Amino acid sequence: MKLETYDPTGYYDELFASKGEPRASAKPLIDWINTLQPGDLRRSQEAAQIALFKLGVTFNVYSDNQGIEKVFPFDIIPRIISAQDWKGLEPGLRQRITALNLFLDDIYNEQRILNDGIIPRHIIESAPGFLKPCMGLKPPGGVWCHITGTDLVRDRDGQWYVLEDNLRVPSGISYVLENRRVLKSTFPSVFQTMAVQAIDDYPSHLLETLLSLAPTQLPNPTVAVLTPGIYNSAYYEHSFLAQQMGVELIEGRDLVVLDGYLQMRTTKGPRRVDVVYRRLDDIFLDPTAFNPDSLLGVPGLMDVYRAGRVALANAPGTGVADDKVVYSFVPEMIRYYLGEDPILPNVPTYLCWRDKDRNHVLENLETLVVKAANEAGGYGMLVGSQSTAEERAEFAEKIKANPRNYIAQPILCLSQVPTLVGEGNEIAGRHVDLRPYILHRGDEVYVHPGGLTRVALKEGSLVVNSSQGGGAKDTWVLME
Repeated sequence: MKLETYDPTGYYDELFASKGEPRASAKPLIDWINTLQPGDLRRSQEAAQIALFKLGVTFNVYSDNQGIEKVFPFDIIPRIISAQDWKGLEPGLRQRITALNLFLDDIYNEQRILNDGIIPRHIIESAPGFLKPCMGLKPPGGVWCHITGTDLVRDRDGQWYVLEDNLRVPSGISYVLENRRVLKSTFPSVFQTMAVQAIDDYPSHLLETLLSLAPTQLPNPTVAVLTPGIYNSAYYEHSFLAQQMGVELIEGRDLVVLDGYLQMRTTKGPRRVDVVYRRLDDIFLDPTAFNPDSLLGVPGLMDVYRAGRVALANAPGTGVADDKVVYSFVPEMIRYYLGEDPILPNVPTYLCWRDKDRNHVLENLETLVVKAANEAGGYGMLVGSQSTAEERAEFAEKIKANPRNYIAQPILCLSQVPTLVGEGNEIAGRHVDLRPYILHRGDEVYVHPGGLTRVALKEGSLVVNSSQGGGAKDTWVLME
């Protein structure tokens, strides 16, 4: 398997500066791949996929009639981030999550940023993720967003941009950890020659973050992961993280509010739960506070939370920050709350509720990406350059009918990474994004080195979501 013929021309390539010229950070890896015999890389790819299958690394696709459980596609060639690049990303991620946390605390309490006109009030009040039952909440330590996954992309010039924030129930960290586990066993010699930062301590950092939310007087607080159940798309991750942290994996039916506390049913009677890492959306948490039809949550949970007798991570109400219209105001949040210029820029964004922006979007649909404000997983999106005239006309009507619900952005030339494609030994560039994971403990914001590199396995595709045919790569952040 040789990479001399690989041509990165046209895009920023994460491993190659130009044809035949690896980036300095990637050279040991490229040199090693070039020593392999024909078929070796493909055999390693197949072995890695089998290993992930045996580990049960799966996800669910609800719309697939052929069966919902899928093995998460994995590409054997890793993505490499130099120490210098990572040194630039870390402070930008810390800055962003600090400002978002202050924003959440503000809009559910004093609402200074709305009263001062920095963000139009109607934008927040019309956001589906803005939950009035959360008004006046004071989470432990003032932290709302304990676990965040921030999606980053790189454009043709190598500039990093924030694509979106995920503060409700960000998923994917289990794939990061399992991909590394498999690749280390597949390429052990390469890890010995390259100074790749370790990532396997994430569960201990996560557990430390969760334990920090418990009342200090409790000698042995009980932590649990709350899952919607086995049919959820990320159930594998819920069970994986509970197992790795050594905590209980529970469903809403396992819980009850009793004597003013949240308690789980056990064979020895009720047992108090002190910290819940919840992996279901806000509106399903408590049918008495949010969606009365929810069968996944616990009646009375919000009363216990308000009384300070249980901690929730992330705090209810954080979903408002996932709104793609609210996303466009994060630079203003950073300036308003921190008095700083943003380190990591947003992707330039047109807001369709603004007349001027909407007219521009409707006239230029073919050159833009249009996104619904509260969809995820690659759904509710139009990539103009890859759409038909009929699809663009359909989206135009949607925008006109509900302009608040849509944003548009330029079609970025996403960076690419060499990827094993087809059934043979061909290597071609495929577009990627990056989701680093950030843990906020109040006194410390921890950025996990690397994150989930999602890769669009379809040729020419810019959509990296697994539900849309994307896969993942291991992400190597190098030490200095």
